[in-house]
Amino acid sequence: MVIAIWIKKDSDGEVFFRQVRVGLNGQLFKIHKFRTMAVNTEKQSGLTIGNDKRITNAGKFLRKYKLDELPQLIDVFIGKMSLVGPRPEIPEFMNLYSEYDRRKILSVKPGITDRASIEMVDENEILGKYDNPRQAYIDIIMPMKARYYIDYANNHNIWSDFVLILRTFLKIVSR
Repeated sequence: MVIAIWIKKDSDGEVFFRQVRVGLNGQLFKIHKFRTMAVNTEKQSGLTIGNDKRITNAGKFLRKYKLDELPQLIDVFIGKMSLVGPRPEIPEFMNLYSEYDRRKILSVKPGITDRASIEMVDENEILGKYDNPRQAYIDIIMPMKARYYIDYANNHNIWSDFVLILRTFLKIVSR
């Protein structure tokens, strides 16, 4: 409730941001997040980079501590996501993975956290260093994520999920 009030006081627009993502077996669904950008600016790019001018003051804090992801618990509750699993991509980027990678990644429910989220917690800052962040995402970030996602799809279990949840928590509180 406090976050919702802060978002409304900080900028015009809805409290929640919804975006189409690709889930289990290629099913499209709308992911829920707290809105961290000025209204209608998210359509300018599928990526957020460095000190993106579109991010609101509240959004900077929410993103730093990953609090913007909390509404995804709704997606977990309704069965579209899991706590742990490959992060769901927008269709534009999911379609760029090889057929093998895509099939493997989409064989498990997408999650709120995963190894890529922990290892690449500063992905936005990394992309901000490139002249063409979209191409850097495709050429550098996506292959790394694919390796993590496929490893998860092949080897996940309740213990590995617990470890990833713990590592995520520790990564966030150490920021």
